[in-house]
Amino acid sequence: MKYLVNITNLLVVIILLLNVVFIYFWWDSILGSQGIEKYSIPSLIFIIEALLIISIIKIVYEKPIIDLEYTIKKFLYGKIKAWPIEIEKSVNPHLNYIILFFTNTLTTLKNIKDEFIHGKEIKSEVELGKEIQSKLLEKKLGSIPSLNVVAKSKPAWEIGWDSYDVIQEWDNYYVYVWDATGHWVGAWFIMMMVNALISWFSKIYESWAKILAETNEVLKPRVKANLLMTMLLIRWNEKEKRLFMTGAGHENLIVYKHKLNKCFKIKSWWVALGMIKDISKLLKEQEIKFEINDILVLYSDGITEAINQGKKDGNEQRFWEERLVSAIQNAPNIYGKDYKSTSNVFNNISIELSKFMGYNHIQMDDITLVVAHYRGEEYNINEDKETPLAEDFITEWKW
Repeated sequence: MKYLVNITNLLVVIILLLNVVFIYFWWDSILGSQGIEKYSIPSLIFIIEALLIISIIKIVYEKPIIDLEYTIKKFLYGKIKAWPIEIEKSVNPHLNYIILFFTNTLTTLKNIKDEFIHGKEIKSEVELGKEIQSKLLEKKLGSIPSLNVVAKSKPAWEIGWDSYDVIQEWDNYYVYVWDATGHWVGAWFIMMMVNALISWFSKIYESWAKILAETNEVLKPRVKANLLMTMLLIRWNEKEKRLFMTGAGHENLIVYKHKLNKCFKIKSWWVALGMIKDISKLLKEQEIKFEINDILVLYSDGITEAINQGKKDGNEQRFWEERLVSAIQNAPNIYGKDYKSTSNVFNNISIELSKFMGYNHIQMDDITLVVAHYRGEEYNINEDKETPLAEDFITEWKW
């Protein structure tokens, strides 16, 4: 466009020069015989003609270009507030197409800019949510006198929607894992709310069934129907050395019986928190026979539903519960002993999961794993060391 204006200005100069040539060389022979003065009317015509041409150039070419340039500068400095942009149209239809293209481009860029800024705001909110979650759900397992517990959770995104917690009240140690349906704000809200309610009701009631029923009664009227939370909970009474289990629509509890060298799956009940208002008659706390050197495994479906490739295309396989059970049963014993430990089982599950998922895996869901071992008097922590990995085995999986 700049060159077009320059060319037009050059044409004006050429026309003016032609007028000068006409006045000096052909005026006398054409108009001088009529008695018209050489420098009167021609000079006036010359001036009017020049002004007219310059005005046309400014109106048709220069003003729209200057307006567009001014708008672009305002856009770059972020001072435009009225959208879409309105620039006065030129009488030149060809130039109008160019102006329309650039104004639409600026509008598109403005929308992209707004979305980028909004995206940064969302990211900052996610970071804030992650910080709040880490502080409120900070895991300090502490020491359970008769149990060794290893528990870890790895979110698939910035914020996790399943996790675990351990609470001590009187002689009871409450250990539980959960998985909130969906993601983002709704799941985050129900997760924080349930965690707070359980912490409070565990101070009042002993039974997990009663704690969950009271939690659900408060929760249900305050959340949408599609916001649910599945849970698997155990209560270890340290004084009586007794284990109790309550399920709320979560994955099975796996109990490894040392004397039989075999795993048993105990089904979790179907009802989840937030499903119906009154779940008191559907929940029950059942006692599980738990002996010295037996092992408990609580987990989320991020483990059993992990896939063996980087995408879902119909050809993937899932880890499923059978591989989990196999990883538990095939975990090595403590060196020189005839029983397994918490760290041996936890590490072997992690290794087998990593082998299955393979390199460049994509974690599709949050993963939570809790392993508890009922240790006997012969247990020596100095003998319980992590199983070394084979030299030819390299894993990308890290908790």
